Amino acid sequence: MAISLDSAMGIHEQALNARVKRAEVLANNLANADTPGFKARDIDFSSMVDQAKHAMGGVGMEKTHARHMDTSSGSTGMPSELLYRVPHQPSVDGNTVDAQQEQARFMRNAMDYQASFEFLNGKINGLKKAISGQ
Repeated sequence: MAISLDSAMGIHEQALNARVKRAEVLANNLANADTPGFKARDIDFSSMVDQAKHAMGGVGMEKTHARHMDTSSGSTGMPSELLYRVPHQPSVDGNTVDAQQEQARFMRNAMDYQASFEFLNGKINGLKKAISGQ
């Protein structure tokens, strides 16, 4: 009986990749906190997860009318590329990075990364035990 690693790992592999990409974006925001005119950006994590679920063969929607939206391409209508953040209070030089908020988001993302890593590590340990017969 063949084991599909993609289905065994679930969505955690894609979640780790998304967390790494978000950490890079947030670190770039922090590095440019004093750059005049720099616009803070972020990733829409939920749309990335939705796309990953759809790519893994999740439940799809059936198009029964010509005017229904086409969801077969995997797109949920939300772009997964970088989005500009709307600042609470932009600075005079046009920079939209709030260093304290960026640090909080970075730390939250790091904790979410660690949680996804622990889930994935648990799945791998479960597979190891199943293979060794424990």
